[in-house]
Amino acid sequence: MQKAENTAGNALKQELVVRVEEASSASPASVYQVLADLRSHEIWAGERQKSTTRLLSIEAPSGLAMVGTEFETTGVDPMGDFADRSVVTEAVPGKAFEFVTEAHLTTKKGDAVDWTNVHRFELSSDGAGTRISYTIRIVRISRFVGMLGLFKVPGLRGLALKASGGVAKRGVRNLARFAEERAGGSA
Repeated sequence: MQKAENTAGNALKQELVVRVEEASSASPASVYQVLADLRSHEIWAGERQKSTTRLLSIEAPSGLAMVGTEFETTGVDPMGDFADRSVVTEAVPGKAFEFVTEAHLTTKKGDAVDWTNVHRFELSSDGAGTRISYTIRIVRISRFVGMLGLFKVPGLRGLALKASGGVAKRGVRNLARFAEERAGGSA
């Protein structure tokens, strides 16, 4: 896979951050196994998400990802279609999994927007299972078009981030349940 070229500028004045948490009865090791199995993302971040905002495909090596593992995904959201290239930047079994995504959005009106997102999952034992903390940091958006303009307006930025948090929460909930299913042998 080629490295994504980050040639577009940054219209953001500050990073946008969304953080959500979810409990799982699966162990930190079990949750990590699902995260590091990149092909499983197509299920919990794809098939089990709403049809309007989901991962559609993933091209990733089999086995557990490690630092430096690269993968490509496609997806949709209400703005349009994504084609992304990602690289794993941290992989600590049972503790943390992080990847950086160079995303390319083609809006429904045909505009192109490039993003850089940092996805971080932190796992901690909560006695009976795992506390999953997920943070997405949007560190670059090449330009604001359509609904992305909400991120420019301070009062509306909060509403847009809240909506993004709902999508993130569903994804982490799907991850938690899928890890439980796998740990129980039913997936």
